[in-house]
Amino acid sequence: MRNRMDADDDLPADAMSHLNRYRTLFETMDDGFCIIEFFDGPNGPLSDYIHVEANAAYERNAGIPNVVGQKLREMVPEEADGWVELYGSVLHTGKPIRFRRELVATGRHLEVSSFRVGPFEDHQVAVLFKDVTDQVRAENALNELNSSLEIRIAEALAEREEAESALRQIQKMEAVGQLSGGLAHDFNNLLAGISGAFEMIAARIAQGRSGEVDRYLAAGQGATRRAAALTHRLLAFSRRQTLTPSAVVVNRLLPDVTELVHRTVGPAIEVETVAATGLWPALVDTNQLENALLNLCINARDAMPGGGRIMIETGNRWLDERAAKEHALEPGQYVSVCVSDTGTGIDKAIIDRVFDPFFTTKPIGQGTGLGLSMVYGFARQSNGHVRIYSEVGQGTMVCIYLPRHRGEEDITVEFQLPPLTEGGAGESILVVDDEPTVRLLIVDSLSEMGYSCIEAADGPAGLKILQSDARISMMITDVGLPGGLNGRQVAEAARDLRPDLPVLFVTGYAENAVLNHGHVEPGMEVLTKPFAIDDLVRRVGRLIRPQD
Repeated sequence: MRNRMDADDDLPADAMSHLNRYRTLFETMDDGFCIIEFFDGPNGPLSDYIHVEANAAYERNAGIPNVVGQKLREMVPEEADGWVELYGSVLHTGKPIRFRRELVATGRHLEVSSFRVGPFEDHQVAVLFKDVTDQVRAENALNELNSSLEIRIAEALAEREEAESALRQIQKMEAVGQLSGGLAHDFNNLLAGISGAFEMIAARIAQGRSGEVDRYLAAGQGATRRAAALTHRLLAFSRRQTLTPSAVVVNRLLPDVTELVHRTVGPAIEVETVAATGLWPALVDTNQLENALLNLCINARDAMPGGGRIMIETGNRWLDERAAKEHALEPGQYVSVCVSDTGTGIDKAIIDRVFDPFFTTKPIGQGTGLGLSMVYGFARQSNGHVRIYSEVGQGTMVCIYLPRHRGEEDITVEFQLPPLTEGGAGESILVVDDEPTVRLLIVDSLSEMGYSCIEAADGPAGLKILQSDARISMMITDVGLPGGLNGRQVAEAARDLRPDLPVLFVTGYAENAVLNHGHVEPGMEVLTKPFAIDDLVRRVGRLIRPQD
C-alpha cells in the first residue's frame, strides 16, 4: 500500500496547489503523524490495523522506518494488544484521547494525541505524537534524586536525633553528677556536724562535764534543721513535697511578704509591689508560695551588690493555645506573680540551666544552687509553671504562673496549738511505722505526756490491731508502709471500723499522690519528717481534743 499523497497527480491546478501545501506541511512538521485503518484479524473483528499514511517525522520520533503498509501485529507483536485497545476506544467512541506511553520495541517514550477520521465505517484513526524520552528520563532522574534526597534527609534527621539523644544523655549524666556532688557536699557537711556533736556529747558525759553538752546539742539540732531544709528543697524540685493548697487571692499575702523581704534584703534594696485590681483566687499552698517569693527576692538581692530595686507584681493572665504552648501550660486563665530586679542579668548561654539543682552563678560558698530549682518544682507541682526573662546589665524577671481557682476564696482560720501539758491519761494511740527509730521516738515522747501507745511495724499489723477490741483514741501512721497496705489505706480501713478516729499521717518524702495531693478528710493531718517532738505532741493534743 502506498502513501495516498502519491496516489494521483492528475488533479486540477487549485487542488494540486492545496495538495502541495498539505504535503509540505505534512513532511516538514516536527511531530510524527500517521493515519491507521482497522481491519479484522486472527484475533477477532477490528483486532489489527495498518498504517495507511505516515510523515517523515514518524521515524524520527518512533524509531521505526517505512511504516506505511505495515501491520501493527507484525511491527510490535508483543505490544499490539495495548495499542489496539487505546486506538480502538477512539474508533468506537469518537472521543479524542491524550496519553503518554512507552514504545518498548524502540525504547521511545511518546506523548500521543489521537482522534477518529471520518465516520466509524471508515475504520480510520489519526495519531499525532512526539518523542519525549529525554523529558521522561529527566523526570525519572529528578524523581530518583528527590527520593534519594528524602532518604538522605531522613538519614540526616535520624543521625541528628541520635546525636541529640546522646547529648541529652550526656546532659542528664552531667545533671546527675552535679546533683550527686551537691548532695554529697552538703550532706557530708551536715553529717559531720551531727556526728561530731554526738561524739562531743558522749565525751563530755563520760568526763562528767554534762553541763557543757548544751552547745553541742544546739549544734547538732541546727545541722538537723539545715538537713531538713535541704531535703525540703530537693522535694520541691522533684515535685514531691506535701502541699496544702487553699484558695487565696495572692494580693493578701503581699504585705507580709514585703515586710519579710525588706528585713532580708537590707536597706540598700528598694522593694515595691504592684497588686493587680480584681485579682483572681489561685489554689496554692500559701506557705510554699511565700518561700518561693522569698527565694526569688534573695536571688534578686544577690544580683544587685550595689543596690537596686525589686518589684513584686501580680496579674491575671489569659493564655491561648499558642501562648500556653510557649509556657508549657494548658490554655486557660492563670494568676501570675512576678519578681523583677535591676541587677546584672543572666547570660543567654546559661539561662536554660538556672533551674537545674545545684547550678549557681554565685561564687563558691555563696548559695546552694537550689533556690530556683525549688521554685520551679513548686510551680509545676501546683499545676503551674515558672518563666525567666533576663538581659545582661538590665536585670531579671521570674514569673510564677498558677491556675485560676474557680470559686470563692477560702476563709483562713488561725488555730492556736495547745500548750505542752501532760494530759494524755486514759488516751491510747496506735503508732504504725516501719522505722524502729521513729517508732521509738514517737512512743517515748508521747508516753512521757501520759499517753498509752500500741506499736505496729506495717499496715497489716496495724489493721489487725484496729480490728481488735483494743481501745484506740487516735492513730499515727507513716504513709509509705510495707506489707501491701500504705498509710492512706490503713486510715481508710480505720475510719470504716472506727468512724471519726483522728489520724496523723507522718511521711519521710511526702507521697503526695497517696495523700490526694494534700487534701485529707476532717480529723486528719499531715506531719512531714523530720519533725520537732514539740510539734508532734501539739498535733496529737489538737487532734484528740479538737477546738470547739
